[in-house]
Amino acid sequence: MTSVLVTGAAGRIGGYLRSGLPPLGWRLRCLDLTGPAEPDGLPWSMGEAGDIGDPEALAKAMAGAEAVVHLAGIPTEGPFADLRQANIEGTYQVFEAARHAHVPRVIYASSNHAVGFHESGTRLTTAVRTRPDSLYGVTKVFGEALGSFYADRYGMDVAAVRIGSCFDRPPGERGLATWLSPNDSVRLIDALLRAPSFGFQVLYGISANTRAWWDLEPARALGYRPEDDAEVFAAQILAESGPLPDGDPDRRLVGGRMALESG
Repeated sequence: MTSVLVTGAAGRIGGYLRSGLPPLGWRLRCLDLTGPAEPDGLPWSMGEAGDIGDPEALAKAMAGAEAVVHLAGIPTEGPFADLRQANIEGTYQVFEAARHAHVPRVIYASSNHAVGFHESGTRLTTAVRTRPDSLYGVTKVFGEALGSFYADRYGMDVAAVRIGSCFDRPPGERGLATWLSPNDSVRLIDALLRAPSFGFQVLYGISANTRAWWDLEPARALGYRPEDDAEVFAAQILAESGPLPDGDPDRRLVGGRMALESG
């Protein structure tokens, strides 16, 4: 059983991984700013409270890990000072701790908001230029660039996963294109943990959605086999809220309404 450190383990995606990865043979080390917020019955083995901005806490959590899944950070738009501390400085500390602990692989939770100002309508590949739709998206572009640097300079395997909308069910019509199901999130991370050495890779993290806006081939090339499709929710979601107008940013831009929010 390979030991995997999960930062931000108390969050929603962290919970999906704590539920799904141990049955597949992964031994998890869990780190979160507050520790488990409340008993949820999910694995929290070798877990503790710790700030990714604290080098000592990170070094302790990193000791003995063979891979890192870095989820910790602020997951939405906000004041840049807060985003800088959590998403930029914190991410740097995670990569530095991994380097010093000789951890060979980091799976970095990037975001579709790194390319959110691209228009929807054609399937977006990882070859397009970054077009962050928010300061939050800017921090995710930084994390991708940092991962590329650590892969090239230090020989680490780094996968930057541009996660779509990872919830129990798609959050509205936009989610029919961007949904990453809980089970597929586990399948994706499991595949990236098992894949042969790949250097630096950027890939999109979504399910096998009929209406997908993003190209899944880079993830499939690393062993990802999604099984879910948001389309099974389409009739229910459209009945609840009706179709979006053509000019609505949730239909027009891949990042959706984030492009219109201010920090």
